[in-house]
Amino acid sequence: MSAAHDSAFLRAARGEPVPHTPVWFMRQAGRSLPEYLKIREGISMLDSCMRADLITEITLQPVRRYGVDAAIFFSDIVLPLKAIGVDLDIVAGVGPVVANPVRTLADVEAIPDLTPDHVPYITEAVTQLVGELGATPLIGFAGAPFTVASYLVEGGPSKEHAKTKALMFGAPDVWDALMRKIAGISAAYLHVQVAAGASAVQLFDSWAGAVTRADYGRSVLPYSRSVLSSIGETGVPRIHFGVGTGEILDLMGEAGAEVVGVDWRVPMAEGVRRIGGPDRVRGVQGNLDPTLVFAPTEVMLSRADEVLAAGREARGHIFNLGHGVIPSTDPDQLARLTDHVHEVSAR
Repeated sequence: MSAAHDSAFLRAARGEPVPHTPVWFMRQAGRSLPEYLKIREGISMLDSCMRADLITEITLQPVRRYGVDAAIFFSDIVLPLKAIGVDLDIVAGVGPVVANPVRTLADVEAIPDLTPDHVPYITEAVTQLVGELGATPLIGFAGAPFTVASYLVEGGPSKEHAKTKALMFGAPDVWDALMRKIAGISAAYLHVQVAAGASAVQLFDSWAGAVTRADYGRSVLPYSRSVLSSIGETGVPRIHFGVGTGEILDLMGEAGAEVVGVDWRVPMAEGVRRIGGPDRVRGVQGNLDPTLVFAPTEVMLSRADEVLAAGREARGHIFNLGHGVIPSTDPDQLARLTDHVHEVSAR
């Protein structure tokens, strides 16, 4: 049993009593930290995700600065694709750009499966981190099939996801093959992290809110469920998060994770109702609006109190923002927020 097993974070994820509401921040590893910006000078995003020394240091930085209850593994949603040989790069100010977008069954069949041999630096970094973190749990992460598919099909970030949906609607055989392929890659990537010592995982479906409820249930949910089911065999708690997912929160709960993240658009009390239902079968994570860190401190903390109060009605509550840390965030505000959540919830 790991030193982190009895941590507030893992207890909350399992729906057990906690000494205080645990808190961590999506995209806490980097983004707004001056020490992160310094260490990344002259190093591309993907290169930094393939160096165990940088992964380790960047993952540890917010834990040292904020005293958060969990570390999130520093990587990128497209890193597994890069590792298996897909021609892509992360372009500053744009995001992941894929040289040869997927269009046909042959394109899908050309994508290799991921093995631990593709990502030795991941195993090395996680092993180092677990040793450094001690009683603080490490969250592994991967991109969910729909979101990763959208990058592969669109060739880069998209607001409309028109090509992605066209493939989903018009070539269901290609769509199924692609989603199965990515589900296998995502699951394998998570297994590597858990095997090396990660205590929990989060599956990010950043763009899942772009589809209708019916299309999510038919063409997205089965593949996310496949990833979560595979990693569920390890026994680690699973978190499932997407953006703009208010209309599908209950369905996301059906994918199998113990905890479902709520973005800031849905009041936490409503998120608890949609995810857990009357039987409180799921925990929740979230969901302070990330822009509230730019408000006066007393306003930010008052709104955090509202989230904490609503979260008490869930099977378990992990405090977080309703999406990732905005790059221009003042780190001192996150430190104040972390301290406040710990202090108020321990009363």
